[in-house]
Amino acid sequence: MKKLYRSENDRMLCGVCGGIAEYCGVDSTLVRVGFALFAMACGSGILAYILAAVIIPRRSAIEKAEDPQQ
Repeated sequence: MKKLYRSENDRMLCGVCGGIAEYCGVDSTLVRVGFALFAMACGSGILAYILAAVIIPRRSAIEKAEDPQQ
């Protein structure tokens, strides 16, 4: 089952674009360019990125919560 996580390896700020790229199976540069165009076009791309950074969990945080031995 595919789950959306923030990337811990392919990240520039919070790993949102890298995580979306991993989930969709595309290059993270394309996702970053899309966010940049969205931010320049209407300004809500910045808000969308911030919301995604808050909502999308990090993979390590989920793995720690699922593994009670750690």
